[in-house]
Parts: sequence; structure tokens; C-alpha cells
Amino acid sequence: MRKEVLLILAYLFILIFRMSAQVAEKDIYSTKMRRYIKTVVILPKGYNADLDKKYPVVYLLNGYGGNHLTFINNVKKTLAEDATKLNMIFVCPDGQNSWYWDSPIDPSFQFETFVSSELVNYIDTNYKTKREANGRAITGFSMGGHGGLWLGINHPDIFGACGSMSGGVDIRPFPNNWDMKKRLGEYATNKRVWDKHTVINQLDKIKPNTLAIIFDCGTEDFFFQVNENLHAKMLEKKIPHDYTVRPGKHDGAYWNNALDYQLLFFYKFFNK
Repeated sequence: MRKEVLLILAYLFILIFRMSAQVAEKDIYSTKMRRYIKTVVILPKGYNADLDKKYPVVYLLNGYGGNHLTFINNVKKTLAEDATKLNMIFVCPDGQNSWYWDSPIDPSFQFETFVSSELVNYIDTNYKTKREANGRAITGFSMGGHGGLWLGINHPDIFGACGSMSGGVDIRPFPNNWDMKKRLGEYATNKRVWDKHTVINQLDKIKPNTLAIIFDCGTEDFFFQVNENLHAKMLEKKIPHDYTVRPGKHDGAYWNNALDYQLLFFYKFFNK
């Protein structure tokens, strides 16, 4: 009898483990940068219960000064519950103040290749994912908002939807801020490089009906005007997008609220 009870308890333990949301910190190797990048992967409850089920993935990019733990520890502590509620996998790489470009001057900062290729390949190889663009979305806040739109626009074959929250969508008004000149060179002597590496100048790359876009910004944010300018330029070019303005500053309280709307947008995109 005791053996049977132990077997039942062991089975229940395995079942509970399988049904619980899983949050794991990974060291993922970048061949191009020749180093490991820390990344958090969040799986929904029941992930291991159905071996045939495939999940869409949302890549969440932190802002300047943050890391792979910023979303789950500060911006949205309910991400594990959200993964279960929305049936999604969340992936949060450490952006390391990179602005998510492949730096033309620093070979140790090649984060466009890392996120759009190396990280996506790792996730698709090791997890049960939908491996097409219509099963992937990418967004972030501040520097990560720039990254979300930059990577989405430049890699629509990888990400079918992209977003930005309080994003630095035009970097040129801020030439001395946030380590950007360490990645691109001084603005005064590299204006052409800066022009090529700002989101607002990427819009001609967007082909009709290829990319679902959402972005927002608070009215008290220092990036508010560049987001307004991006919205106006998208309207001028007749690029479909969702743009929201609401009261708010450049802070975690704003991003906590904004992310709810963006995840709903991605949920609808994945299930259309």
C-alpha cells in the first residue's frame, strides 16, 4: 500500500510540475559576438502536457540600463501568469545597451544578428514554437521599443508583428545620450550612419500587408514628439498601424499598463 501511495504522489508531483508555468534563465551563445547572452524564457502552464502543441513567441526587449530580468522583476511581474492566460512563450534577452543594432564599429555588439537569427534559432530548436513569422512578435520599451520596430521592419520574414512602448524611434535628436555613439560613432562625423540606423527612416522597407505594427507613448515622455512624428509619417505613407497616446511618463508604471494592450494586439494577430 505504501508503495502505491508513493507512486501516486510521484505521479501527482510530475503532473503539477508539468502544469506549472516555467521561468528559466539561459546562457545563449552568440557565434557572431563569440560570447554568451543571458536570456529569460517563460513558458505557460501546461507546456509539457501536450507534446504536439506549438506556441507563438513574443520577444520582449529591455531598455537602456536594464537586462534580461527587467521585464519579469520590474515591468510586468505577472508575465508567467500572462504566458498561461494568452498561451504564449515570452523571451527576454539581455540587451546590454546595444540598441539592438549590429554595430558597424564594435564587433562585440551585434545584437540585430543575435536576436533576429541566433536567439530565434535557439528558441525554435529547443522549444515547441510556431516557426513562421505569423507565430512571432517583438516589442520593448525605450531602447527596446526602438529595437522592436527596428528588428520587425528589417526582418519581416522572422517577425510578423512588432511594437514599441515609449520607444526612441528617432535617435538623431539625442546624439550624446545612452551610449549610442559607442555603437555608431559620433553623430557630427557619422550623420549618414545615424540616418541609416534610426527607425523613422526605415518605413520605405515596409511592404503592404506584411507586418502588424503597434506603438504608443505617454504625453509626458521625452520621446513623445519623435513618436508623434513617426505616426504622422506612417499616415503620410499609408502604412497600417495601431498608435496610442495616453497620459504617462517614461517609467515602469506606464510600460506595465502599455504591455497589456500590446499583448492583446499580438494575441489577436496570432489567432486571426
